Amino acid sequence: MPKLKTHKGAKRRFSITGTGRLLRTKGGASHLRRKKPNATRRLYDNKIPLDPTDEKRMRRLLPGT
Repeated sequence: MPKLKTHKGAKRRFSITGTGRLLRTKGGASHLRRKKPNATRRLYDNKIPLDPTDEKRMRRLLPGT
């Protein structure tokens, strides 16, 4: 059986912690950002955990995890 290829778009969008949890970045970070409040802008800087309902689909795109 051939090796599974990593989905390159998912590889760039998600990161995996040392304990194996998937983290994602918030979308829309660069769109109309100047007029958003500072508190909202700071939320875009952090990575947040992926929702458990999406985790199975994302792990299929990232077979090395």
